[in-house]
Amino acid sequence: MAEQNTSGSTTAGSIEVGTAGAGAQLAGPGTGRAEVRQPIDARVAVKPSYDVTDFPVPTGREEDWRFTPLHRLAGLHDGTAVGAEKGNDKVELGLPDGVTAETVGRDDARIGKAGKPVDRVAAQAYSAFEEALVVTVPQDAVLTEPVKIDVHGEGGVRFAHVVIDVKPFAEAVVVLNHTGTGTRAANVELLVGDGAKLTFVSVQDWDRDAVHAAQQTALIGRDASLKSVVVTFGGDLVRIHPRVTYAATGGEAELYGLYFADAGQHLEHRLQIDHDTPHCRSNVVYKGALQGQDAHAVWVGDVLIRAAAEGTDTYEHNRNLVLTDGARVDSIPNLEIETGEIVGAGHASATGRFDDEQLFYLQARGIPEEEARRLVVRGFFAELVQQIGVAEIHDQLMEKIESELAGVA
Repeated sequence: MAEQNTSGSTTAGSIEVGTAGAGAQLAGPGTGRAEVRQPIDARVAVKPSYDVTDFPVPTGREEDWRFTPLHRLAGLHDGTAVGAEKGNDKVELGLPDGVTAETVGRDDARIGKAGKPVDRVAAQAYSAFEEALVVTVPQDAVLTEPVKIDVHGEGGVRFAHVVIDVKPFAEAVVVLNHTGTGTRAANVELLVGDGAKLTFVSVQDWDRDAVHAAQQTALIGRDASLKSVVVTFGGDLVRIHPRVTYAATGGEAELYGLYFADAGQHLEHRLQIDHDTPHCRSNVVYKGALQGQDAHAVWVGDVLIRAAAEGTDTYEHNRNLVLTDGARVDSIPNLEIETGEIVGAGHASATGRFDDEQLFYLQARGIPEEEARRLVVRGFFAELVQQIGVAEIHDQLMEKIESELAGVA
């Protein structure tokens, strides 16, 4: 893999702006162009709100929306989706012993506890949902099998709200799987109690015509840990916005992501980690592959270390593998530091294509070119998939990667 390496780390007490590590693009193999952009402001500075009117209708010129093809959002950004045909979801739950699931009204005290919407689509989803799904893992429970939430879209427009409430000292794996079609905007709240451990896996395996925008907001308690895994394969346009905040010291967050964009797909992942609490940790690793004309992947990682967050340790890394001509990647890690009393902070971004020497090495040992290319991609993703730590999910993802690789020329 020949990479455009834009790694960078920020020294304590400084703000990284306008360096190669702060933003880089590679417009596909064969172009020879790499464009460096400067971020405007950290998106963590946006004022959260439940009120849609607090967010102007995006024009595409805003930093948060400049990569998103607004005309393909099916009206989620400008309010026209509200009056469209109401859609339905088929939801199937797999609940281990002791885990409960409730359908609650908008006045339930758990709704909004993790945090408010930070853009207009998330605020629209909050304003328009009718009932929320609340899944609770009881205190001290250590689950031996995953909680499964299978959502199958059956067309139309759907606004949804999901709360995963993991009580103190519980340990759980929760898998939220999306299939089917339709236009969906959602807020997902992850409440990780003191001393609890949550692995949350969100899979977007939609039909090719689906549109999906979701804010996933996590609140991590004292000495608690979250492992977030976002996997995106399907859909016409998918925009996922994971956010992490800390309720007390000792919190840890690991954010992993895997995406595979085919011709014409727009897959966008925007992360925000707000370190406003001392002695917390975060680590981000996202990997993507692209193939086909107009395949487009966007990854933006915003990490803010506030003045009060002494003892923070954070790193974020995004890697992209461009498999064919005509694909485009926009990868922008942002790191802002307001205190010098930290353990460490850094970020890196790399985008590139196959390394001809690596392919030659494999072919020289009798491996056909097509199989050699697939081996490279499998190896690219395998280490990340293993980080999930759930055998069932590992096998499912590797099978999906194999089906995507069937289209690699």
